[in-house]
Amino acid sequence: MDRVLGRTTRRSARDILRGPLGPAARRLRRELQWRTPGVRFCVRRADPSGFAYVAAEHATPLMRPLSGVDPRLQRNKAVNLRIAAACLDGLVLEPGVRLSFWREVGRPTYRRGFLDGLVLSHGHLTEGVGGGLCQMTNLLYWMTLHTPLIVVERWRHSYDVFPDADRTQPFGSGATCAWPALDLQIENPTAEPYLLSVRLSPTHLTGAWRTTTAPATHYRIEERAHVVTHDGPGTFVRHNELWRLEFSADGALLCERPVATNDALMMYEPFLPPAAVP
Repeated sequence: MDRVLGRTTRRSARDILRGPLGPAARRLRRELQWRTPGVRFCVRRADPSGFAYVAAEHATPLMRPLSGVDPRLQRNKAVNLRIAAACLDGLVLEPGVRLSFWREVGRPTYRRGFLDGLVLSHGHLTEGVGGGLCQMTNLLYWMTLHTPLIVVERWRHSYDVFPDADRTQPFGSGATCAWPALDLQIENPTAEPYLLSVRLSPTHLTGAWRTTTAPATHYRIEERAHVVTHDGPGTFVRHNELWRLEFSADGALLCERPVATNDALMMYEPFLPPAAVP
């Protein structure tokens, strides 16, 4: 399930953006949440040399072959990601402290150097300032699932836009974002500080969570209960659960628990055997 401002919810990104709150009200609500008594946010940066151990790392390509999409939007996305990376790189998540993606990155505007990138709006690909920043929240979410850190707010994608060709991660393993309502927030429940490292190479967005001591456990994300339902003429909805399995250093399974439930309207017709479509 998703966690929103400390409460369990089944609402999707589509639900909240279509809700009764206007942009000003959503901004005020977020500002108030950032000022919630008892919640501490990241304030310190550090050099990664003091964090010798990598708890989790991941990389995703900056350019993908997308039919019918202007390559300019992907080049602009790289510019947007570079600005966001500069805001996030080197942040230290101390014990008991929370990281808010939008609190650190701020509002994407032309004045700040953000450009028009690819945006998914109600299932349709369009363009907008700051487009493509979901690649950063996707990366952060996936890395965090492989650490003891806790995701306290994550919004699932409401639409499944692209088929599974060349997919390397389970469906639903990302986190969408939209200023300021749809945030990604992560807390550190451990006794160890974690440092976030995010960089752009000429071809990839790369990230890592680093620590000061060698990790005693490792994690694997497993997809379960995957099914596609036929909900009406030309309407297919994809469902699954993501589970996190925790292992000791010697490979023994310590525990497993669900971390997300995903439901997304498919924007393409699936090719499935009859048994897969109830």
